[in-house]
Amino acid sequence: SSVAATMPEEKAGLPDSMKLLIGAGGIYGAFLYYGSLQEDVFRYTAADGGSFTQAWFLQVLEALANVVIGFVGMQLSGATPGIPKRMFAISGAAQVSAKACTSLALANGLSFPIATLAKSGKMAPVMAGSLLLGGASYTVREYLQVVAIIGGTAVVSMGKKKGGGSSSSSMGVFYIVMSLVLDGVTAGFQKRLKTETAKAGVKPKPYDFMFWTNLYMCLTAVVIAGGLGELTSGVAFCSANPEILSNIIKFALCSAVGQSFIFYTIANFDPLILSTVTTTRKIFSVLLSIFLKGHSLSSIGWTGIALACSGIVSEMHSKATGKKPHAH
Repeated sequence: SSVAATMPEEKAGLPDSMKLLIGAGGIYGAFLYYGSLQEDVFRYTAADGGSFTQAWFLQVLEALANVVIGFVGMQLSGATPGIPKRMFAISGAAQVSAKACTSLALANGLSFPIATLAKSGKMAPVMAGSLLLGGASYTVREYLQVVAIIGGTAVVSMGKKKGGGSSSSSMGVFYIVMSLVLDGVTAGFQKRLKTETAKAGVKPKPYDFMFWTNLYMCLTAVVIAGGLGELTSGVAFCSANPEILSNIIKFALCSAVGQSFIFYTIANFDPLILSTVTTTRKIFSVLLSIFLKGHSLSSIGWTGIALACSGIVSEMHSKATGKKPHAH
């Protein structure tokens, strides 16, 4: 992100393909590590057999790291005056709730590969949210690509051999579905946010997005974590288990660095492109988790991964070759 701050004049003139490369490369690097750390945090077992369940407390720390980096970035790139804050507040609250639900799914025993693949179905709620709240329109091919990705995910979760991790609990499934619904809401509000800022005649820079969204994410998380008593129990668990604390700090930092690249991508492209990048990243996270963390997959599971990947690759290809058809 320091690079972005030192050469703003060259950034503006970069071709879209380079912008996508910068955005996607940064998102991959930071979030592959992020996913690995997140799995470690929720699979951690303390000496007394306890595990980390304070999902909202984790969101407070994650959003805080983002607020700090967002603030620094905003000071370096110059803050934009007159930003309509209301949509930021709604979008931030929806987004932090979606993230907390993913963490809660993991805390409730859903395995990381399944939780992550389920989140790859994000494009469905993103498209639904953009259609209902943002007034977008999509082509048949875009709908087919989404179907391939979701179908592939379903096949993987059915083809995962029982063993390794604990079975997917019904609470875990409930939380991951909630997370997806909130993703759709977030995407719709982000589209609305862009139209509202355009109407107000302001163009927020990436770090304006990052700072304000995460400020409201952090406030939402503090209120909820405080209400649930997670602020005290979370601090207690971390001080009793210092090794998990270093993972949580690295997790929060990866999030902030990755978010910088995400907001850079949002500022330059449609939310569906961002979904494509984050979804392909999730597939790599799943593969890494399967190979490095000892999950086992049957041949049916691998077929599912191939199906989901084909949908994603098709998506990438249509983005790369043609301009997105504009809403009629």
